[in-house]
Amino acid sequence: MEVVYEDNHLIIVNKAPGEIVQADKTGDEPLCESLKRLLKQKYAKPGNVFVGVTHRLDRPVGGLVVFAKTSKALSRMNDMFRNGQVRKTYWALTRNLPPQPQGHLEHYITTVERINKSTAWQSPRQGAKRAALSYRHVASSERFHLLEINLETGRKHQIRVQLAAIGCPIKGDLKYGDKRSNPDGSISLLARHIEFIHPVSKETISVTAPVPATWKGFEHLDNIHTDNA
Repeated sequence: MEVVYEDNHLIIVNKAPGEIVQADKTGDEPLCESLKRLLKQKYAKPGNVFVGVTHRLDRPVGGLVVFAKTSKALSRMNDMFRNGQVRKTYWALTRNLPPQPQGHLEHYITTVERINKSTAWQSPRQGAKRAALSYRHVASSERFHLLEINLETGRKHQIRVQLAAIGCPIKGDLKYGDKRSNPDGSISLLARHIEFIHPVSKETISVTAPVPATWKGFEHLDNIHTDNA
């Protein structure tokens, strides 16, 4: 487990693909429980350790996840995520280039929970939720293209299904139309950068995740700040 930021109220982890943030039907240990054990050992806490989930990442996705270490921080961070006060930037590898090097996508998403899959529609329909994001092409290798995505809404599988809808499924994402799986079962989507005003100290928190070692051809972007990539 890679902890990239910690203070008295928050802890930010660089989640590996395959890890789950919160308990699900698989019974696998989630990150929130692993963190409780880590903090209990690190600080020799005699009682229960509080770790609250402020947001989630899909299991095959890697990158930054923010957890709360106090109930005050959890409540405030939940409100900040809900009100769009947390800036989240994602990087994704695709085999195809989008029609334009940068743009804004808007769809209406429905989800079938039974099969854990979403569909993006061009126009409103009953039960669908509006989904919006902006993207830009950052770089290309011989075979893949790196896109930077900023979410305006937070829908289930939003980036995955919206990119697939314009013919750019994410590398390794068989569920949404890519041709081949990644060897480790991941999809090439990274929660790259997160920025917000600390809910207690009011300082600006800005954290960037490293480029995964498996993203061959894009290692040179590791030390480039997201906004200037």
